[in-house]
Amino acid sequence: MAVPIFSSSIPHSYPFRPSSFPGPDDTTSHKRRLLFCVPSEVNPVQPALSFSVGTHLIPHPNKVDRGGEDAFFVSSQNGGIIAVADGVSGWAEEGVDPSLFPRELMANVSYLVGDEEVNKDPQFLIGKAHAATSSVGSATVIVAMFERNGMLKIANVGDCGLRIIREGRVVFSTSPQEHYFDCPYQLSSEAIGQTYRDAMVNSVELREGDTIVMGSDGLFDNLFDHEIISTTSRCKDVIESAKALADLARTHSMDSNFDSPYSLEAISKGFDVPWWKKILGRKLTGGKLDDITVIVGQVVSS
Repeated sequence: MAVPIFSSSIPHSYPFRPSSFPGPDDTTSHKRRLLFCVPSEVNPVQPALSFSVGTHLIPHPNKVDRGGEDAFFVSSQNGGIIAVADGVSGWAEEGVDPSLFPRELMANVSYLVGDEEVNKDPQFLIGKAHAATSSVGSATVIVAMFERNGMLKIANVGDCGLRIIREGRVVFSTSPQEHYFDCPYQLSSEAIGQTYRDAMVNSVELREGDTIVMGSDGLFDNLFDHEIISTTSRCKDVIESAKALADLARTHSMDSNFDSPYSLEAISKGFDVPWWKKILGRKLTGGKLDDITVIVGQVVSS
């Protein structure tokens, strides 16, 4: 469970439910349509390059009835945009629904993506969307915008991540930001949280055939890069790839004997099993149960 900062298995692409997003007016309803009615494949039209997108979301086993606490957004607007926000589950201990903040944040991203002041800048888009979000809570977030010249501009706050795979290897990877183990940087309703100015910003020139894999930490805490490469390479399209990655991450998350990226990081940060378990030859292992959101994009010639 990610730690919030305070001031004092579903076998198909999972649709967001409008009823789970709060809002008093028609503007909010408009945002709902943009956020919750995302198709599972989008083909932005560009003069030279475009990318098709497949999505898959598997909520935490204990949060299936609520749809989990992740949110995502996909659009073909301005060349293409993909985004993921992961609600910080620790807010539930304060009586706050952790899903509300990330869902409203993504709704605001969808509403502001074409804003003139944003000017195709994912970092500034995060800032404006955060400023417009009134729900209590916090979330990690990543936004990537595909420009018509083939550049992918990326901004992320926290531990949602993105990989670019080219010719069977990862040529770009975002780095997670955290205060300490399991406490990532996060946008928050509290003033003490991070802002868009803390985002890590990157630009990558894409090529035809590149594969983009974006996800919440539920994906990257449970899958190694070599598993992501091998899984996407044997799938016939982006929809199948997104589902296969989410399914494999879910399998690992429930395997107490799996040496996951999460357990290995925990060991590297000084966490371990009690001494008496060491005597018995046991070690810290296991995946991390979490919401798992996956977006896979394939760069193709228009």
